[in-house]
Amino acid sequence: MNRAEILAEALPYIEKFHGSYIVIKYGGHAMLDDEAKDWTVKDTILLKYIGMKPVIVHGGGPEITQAMEKMGKKSKFVEGLRVTDEETLDIVKMVLVGKINTDIVSRINKFNGKGVGLSGKDNKLILAKKKLHKIIKEGREKEIDLGHVGETVKVNPEVVDILTDRGYIPVISPVGITEDGNSLNLNSDTVAGDIAAALGAKKLVILTDVPGIMKDLEDKNSLINEIKVSDIDSLIKENIIEGAMIPKLEACANAVKGGVKRAHIIDGRVKHSILLELLTDEGIGTMIKEG
Repeated sequence: MNRAEILAEALPYIEKFHGSYIVIKYGGHAMLDDEAKDWTVKDTILLKYIGMKPVIVHGGGPEITQAMEKMGKKSKFVEGLRVTDEETLDIVKMVLVGKINTDIVSRINKFNGKGVGLSGKDNKLILAKKKLHKIIKEGREKEIDLGHVGETVKVNPEVVDILTDRGYIPVISPVGITEDGNSLNLNSDTVAGDIAAALGAKKLVILTDVPGIMKDLEDKNSLINEIKVSDIDSLIKENIIEGAMIPKLEACANAVKGGVKRAHIIDGRVKHSILLELLTDEGIGTMIKEG
C-alpha cells in the first residue's frame, strides 16, 4: 500500500514534467562513491523512461587535483577558480572528457539506458571566451590572468535536442571552445545553468554534499527551503552563502532568469535524492525561484 501511495503521489509530477528537459549537475558524493554513482544513474534513467528528457552536466575538481598531484603539479586557485595553464588544460580534458564522462556513460549503458558523451566542443555546443577575472586588492580592482579559463558566450543546443529526441541521455563535460577553435576550462555549475536556460528546462538540479543552503552548517534545522533570486546578493553579503556555494547559487539564479521554472540545490548523499525532489510533494534541499 505504501508503494502504491508513493506512485500515486508521483503521478502529477510525472504529468507536469513529461516531455520537459531536466538538467542535472553531477557533483560531490554522487560522483565519488560507487553505490551513489549507481543510484544516481538509475534515477536519471528512470526519468527518461517516464517521459522526461534528462541531461547531465558533470564536474570533476577533486579528480583533476588528484591527477595533477600524481604528475607532480600543484593546483592554484583564485577565488575558487582553477588557474589553468597549457599543461593543466591537458589534464583537465583528460580527466573530464576521457575519464569521468566515459564512466558516467558506461554506467548509464550498464543499466540499459542510452548514454552518449559530449563536451562543449562538440558542434560548438558551448561557445566560450577567455574569462577576465577581477579581484579587489588593497582597495583597488586588479585583473588576474587565469590562463585557459573561460565563460560561456552562447550555448548551441541543437546536438542535445537531436540526441534526446532519439532517446539518448547526453552527458556533458564543461570544456568550451572559442571561435578560433581553442579549448577553455569552464565552471561546471555555471555551464549547467547556461545549458538549462538554453534548453528551456523545467528544472535545474545541482547535487552537492550538503542538505542545501544552510544558515548554519552545524545546525541541521537551519536549512533554507526557498530562496528568491532577488535575495541572493544579501545572503552573500551576510556570509550565509560563501565559498564554492556562491557559483552554484549564481548558476541557479542565471538559469531561473533565463527561463528555467525552478532550480534546486540538493544533497547527493541522500539515496534517490533526485526522485525525492522531482516526484514527491515535500521535496528536499533548497529551491531557487524568481519571486
